[in-house]
Amino acid sequence: MPQPAGAALSESPPGARWKSRLNQQRRAQELRYFENRSASGLLRGHSRLIDAQLAAVWRHLEMPPTIALVAVGGYGRGQLFPYSDIDLLVLLPPTTQLNPQHKLEQFIGMLWDMGLEVGHSVRSVDECVALAAQDITVQTSLLETRLLTGERKLFRRFEREFARAFEVQRFCKAKRLEQEQRHERYRDTNLEPNIKETAGGLRDLHNILWISKAAGIGDGWSDLVKKEIITRREAAQLRLHETFLRNLRIQLHYLARRREERLVFDVQTALAAQMGLRDTAHRRASEHLMQRFYRTAKEISQINTVVLQNLDALIFPPRAQATQKLNVRFQVRNELLEARDEGLFRRSPGAMLEAISLLQQHHELKGMTASTLRALWRASSQINRAFRADPANRERFMQILRSPTRVLRALIRMNQCGLLGRYIPAFGRIIGQMQHDLYHVYTVDEHILKVVRNLRRFAVLDLAHEFPLCSRLMSDFANPELLFLAGLFHDIAKGRGGDHSVLGKADAARFCRDHGLPRDDVELVVWLVENHLNMSHTAQKQDLSDPGVIDAFAAKVGTDRRLVALYLLTVADIRGTSPKVWNAWKGKLLEDLFLATRRRLSGDTRSLDSSLQQRQDAAKAKLRLYAISEQAHEKLWAQLEVSYFLRHGPDEIAWHTRLLNYRVDSDAPVVKTRLSPAGEGLQVMIYVRDQKDLFARICGFFERSSFSIMDAKIYTTRHGYALDSFEISDPYNRKPQYRDMAGYIEHELGQRLLNQTPLEPLTQGRVSRQLRHFPITPEVSIEPDERGVYKVLQIIAGDRPGLLSRVARCLVKYGINLHSAKINTLGDRAEDVFLINGAALGDAKTVVQLESDLVQQLQG
Repeated sequence: MPQPAGAALSESPPGARWKSRLNQQRRAQELRYFENRSASGLLRGHSRLIDAQLAAVWRHLEMPPTIALVAVGGYGRGQLFPYSDIDLLVLLPPTTQLNPQHKLEQFIGMLWDMGLEVGHSVRSVDECVALAAQDITVQTSLLETRLLTGERKLFRRFEREFARAFEVQRFCKAKRLEQEQRHERYRDTNLEPNIKETAGGLRDLHNILWISKAAGIGDGWSDLVKKEIITRREAAQLRLHETFLRNLRIQLHYLARRREERLVFDVQTALAAQMGLRDTAHRRASEHLMQRFYRTAKEISQINTVVLQNLDALIFPPRAQATQKLNVRFQVRNELLEARDEGLFRRSPGAMLEAISLLQQHHELKGMTASTLRALWRASSQINRAFRADPANRERFMQILRSPTRVLRALIRMNQCGLLGRYIPAFGRIIGQMQHDLYHVYTVDEHILKVVRNLRRFAVLDLAHEFPLCSRLMSDFANPELLFLAGLFHDIAKGRGGDHSVLGKADAARFCRDHGLPRDDVELVVWLVENHLNMSHTAQKQDLSDPGVIDAFAAKVGTDRRLVALYLLTVADIRGTSPKVWNAWKGKLLEDLFLATRRRLSGDTRSLDSSLQQRQDAAKAKLRLYAISEQAHEKLWAQLEVSYFLRHGPDEIAWHTRLLNYRVDSDAPVVKTRLSPAGEGLQVMIYVRDQKDLFARICGFFERSSFSIMDAKIYTTRHGYALDSFEISDPYNRKPQYRDMAGYIEHELGQRLLNQTPLEPLTQGRVSRQLRHFPITPEVSIEPDERGVYKVLQIIAGDRPGLLSRVARCLVKYGINLHSAKINTLGDRAEDVFLINGAALGDAKTVVQLESDLVQQLQG
């Protein structure tokens, strides 16, 4: 056992000497750990080191002999991580004439002076028992106690009283509920998971052992084996997973030099290198690390479910209840599905899919019995090439996808039990695979299942209010299982290198042909997988007012069935990347593209003149609703060219005309706002004599006001006025304040444009931690548009404060005119497209220099 320096006791003050000695011993333990990588050795050794130091301080201060010092919680287990808190309980006798408060203050103060982070409580035995009955956290902490020093009889009395008052069933129920709540609380922390608290983390292992100890079974995996709660194989797996998570947490503490339980971006790369992982051709070392963590957590969750069900059966003996025969192979016991023979899945592997299908069909079933779940999990390795080639199994899987209900629930259950990744091997390869693309916040397998979830929700009538158009289209779509297949395969080739759409297309084609789908259905699924990004790219990066864009997209889609399927898949896909990526503006762009393309595919080939006349007539009709004279529009429209009417809808044209009716030659800027027709954010109209740095000035204002620009239409009238429209939103979701902000924008921005105040310094806000640790190399391209009239500037970069202002100022420097801006922000990734022209773009050398300057600006 490590001993503190005896000589230190004669020194004054002893705290400094002890601290130095303790730091040396801790450093020696760290070096030994990195030599042998023994997690259990470090945790035990660190606990013994702290035990000895606490006892020495206790003796040095001559603490009262009638009280006891007790280790609780993780420290009580004898498992103290490098920078974890040292949880202590000071037990007091029921009555005492001595007041130990001063001594205890000295004791705790000296521990803090030595650099020990202590969490302590001072209670009598009766207080401990009473508080434990009220607080499950306290009760759990007191379940794991060790006497460090002091009055042994007092500690023994505490153990007896605590055990006498302990209610096993109440404790078990509370811990199960606590686990469910914890999983829900940490559900959306995928990018930076908490090693302890997330589903499948260390806490899930602790929970098993806490309930096991409370039930009198024991507090080790071997104890659970003896009671046949788990098998030897499961115990070995649990030890393996526990060791991995312990090593991960130990090294995380050493890297952070503090108590850190999250795998934050700051440490993922260094931690992966420390654990011996290296970058491969297509994936970072940190992605390999995170995949191993997620797969470990998934397996722990599987075992946790089985073990807790077994413990429940022991702690809560079920009432005698007759089983109900479901078919020759399955029965119902206590509302759970049970195989009538535990060897069923081993002898007839196809019964695994039958079990999933039965749960899907019988809504009254709440799951599987522990024995059936364990048997299913063990037999999952029998899903091999022969299993996948069996026509009966193929038909059963397609029945699961074709079921009118619980499709998603069945797929999630298959994934949790390890069946889905074995039945679709390509899916198995992406389980737990992280995506550091700054907008996917889920692992690839989770994202895929969320896409299927979104598609499935379109078919639920009670949820039709969420996406009315999608729900209407889904209700009319024949064979929706084709959409589910496209959802399953659309990202299945991520991480292989190359174009995942093309690689996934081959996987989808093989799977669909193997499962006997008709040729037309195979072609639809394959086409969707290959083209699943096209609609979002077109809607968010191209000018939808350009008939040529609609014609080209319609030609690529070809049929109305493809268009409907692609629209549904695209909406589901974007919504499945992150809760923050989807917004009403993206929804409007996709819907506009869908409706325009559908008209084109239906044979609507109206000429440009007739389309223009239709828009103008619709705008006039809206103006009449405001009792405006028939000729009121003429003065403004005389200054507008055809391109304006093609790029603005009738509602926006009428809004502009109504506001500018008597201000066509206004000397003062006109700034007006309204709630966005898209349903989210504000639409801002700016009408002012054109200024050289107008776009840069406007962008700077919005950025400093903490608004995000989602879209910009830049137009210059025949008589030299800028008529610009901006769609802006509040990234902080201050929705109730949009109306209040409207007045601020109209006044403040109007004043700045009137006074033409000098451009303010660029915004120097902080970039996200994810972008800081996984930066995007900026990409800039300048290409002619299809008509050769304008140039298309495309940028891809990490989103950061002041990004648009940087681009705008660079364009001003080169005398470039901006005609439109399509702003597309995906999480922390910006993919923006600008339509530009200017004399400088005619010189190839100048274009190269402009691209270089833009890259430099985008790097910040």
